[in-house]
Amino acid sequence: MTGATDPGAPMTADGSGTARLPALSPMTAAMGRAGAWALMLHGSVHLRYTAHDAFGDGSRGASTFDAPNWFMGMAQRGVGTDGRLTLRAMLSLDPLTEGGNGYPLLFQTGETHDGERLVDRQHPHDLAGELSATFAQRVAPGAAVFGYAAYPGEPALGPAAFMHRPSSRHNPDAPLGHHWQDATHIVWGVATAGATVRGFTVEGSLFTGREPDEDRYAPDAPRFDSYSARLTWTPLPSLAFQTSIGRLREPEALEPGVDQTRTTASLLSARRIGRTGDLAAAVVWGMNRPHHAHDGAGEAHGTTHSVLAEADLQFGVHAVYARAEWSQKAPGELALDEATYGDEAFGVGALTLGAARDVLATRGLLATLGAQATLYVVPERLRPLYGAQPVALQVYLRLTPARMLHGAHAGHTM
Repeated sequence: MTGATDPGAPMTADGSGTARLPALSPMTAAMGRAGAWALMLHGSVHLRYTAHDAFGDGSRGASTFDAPNWFMGMAQRGVGTDGRLTLRAMLSLDPLTEGGNGYPLLFQTGETHDGERLVDRQHPHDLAGELSATFAQRVAPGAAVFGYAAYPGEPALGPAAFMHRPSSRHNPDAPLGHHWQDATHIVWGVATAGATVRGFTVEGSLFTGREPDEDRYAPDAPRFDSYSARLTWTPLPSLAFQTSIGRLREPEALEPGVDQTRTTASLLSARRIGRTGDLAAAVVWGMNRPHHAHDGAGEAHGTTHSVLAEADLQFGVHAVYARAEWSQKAPGELALDEATYGDEAFGVGALTLGAARDVLATRGLLATLGAQATLYVVPERLRPLYGAQPVALQVYLRLTPARMLHGAHAGHTM
């Protein structure tokens, strides 16, 4: 297998959609062949108990047993001279394991359940997360052009989605800035075209701007009413930088008539340590600027930002990881009365530390036992609701395909 968008790159450089990762990114996957097709299967399941506000510091915490998960199958073959066709299908059983209102996650916002905003919970992902075809053609040494079509899929906006970044592979929680950074990893209707020349990739997308609806099993109507552009630079096998901008048409179901401009930038890094170790890290920034949809004038609630830094160190069977994040949340997003709290966004922060150990490793399966804790930084005006310093705790058993050793055939990372 080669890169889906660049036949001259290894599969380890492939992120979600057409996003790029450092070529030295680690990988867990099962590989095979069927005639002319190279095949791959990978995914992740976290069987866990999670308690947000574990010590009852505020009134908005919750706890649950659940299993956030996703699975991806991939097939690739050569076409003509220096051409590659890649087919991908990504599925999630979140609608079953998480239910319609998802899992507890303090200060998380985005999407709806039973017609109401989801607040302090991460929404479940759709049963189908990606059904896509990518064709790439090398046109000169170090240069290729590609096209990507998906229903659903991911446009050229933001970095690789959090579950596909090796820097967050052990952490089952979505970032608080998910809807500022990488939430377009599932949209119903995407068409992308781009070109790669000596480490630079330029691409543009037409796609459906509306977030997925509450029916997680059925497809949504494609609209192709939004657009984006992204520039990616991979100067070294250990680095991938991207910056992107997109105009999303009415992304929030509860905010008709409000468009959004999303701007992102990220730096991802990966390096190998010996034969079984690696260090992956990421810094991600995202900004949302709402507009009135039809005339493009003015801002609905003002510009808000989010930033994240995370790292994951694997050494043998052991791993340690961390995530630090800060995000601005408007009172309405937190289901707070603007007459009481005003319309200025609150800045909230979180620091997560975790550790994990592989407890079973076979040729086909890797089982990892882990635990993590998150300490939240709460603005003073929100402390009567959330507490001064709420803490989230969780323990989990993570199941993935077996880890591929350095030097093995390259493939898509998780």
